[in-house]
Amino acid sequence: MSTDTTTRINVTFPDSLLRELKRYVPSRTRSKFIVEATERELKQLRLRKVLEDLRHKPAWSDEDHPDLMTAEDVDRYIRRLRETWMPRSWDEIIEEAKRDG
Repeated sequence: MSTDTTTRINVTFPDSLLRELKRYVPSRTRSKFIVEATERELKQLRLRKVLEDLRHKPAWSDEDHPDLMTAEDVDRYIRRLRETWMPRSWDEIIEEAKRDG
């Protein structure tokens, strides 16, 4: 739940849904319950919108990354990424593990 200022609103519920809400959610926690449910649904809607937008304009295009057209290109790119955050090679790590038991 966010720390924004709050505003009271008037919301209309179908009778059966309101009865169920009252049955399962204690009276002093209903607003929080509704706010959290709304936040979850809005998060899902935003995600669907992003995915729908990506359908029409992909985030990735071959023209933008001509250096990653083949599996070998991707392997080389990943190897370079790993080298930037791994101080040693896999062979050195394996040898150290064998040595130290």
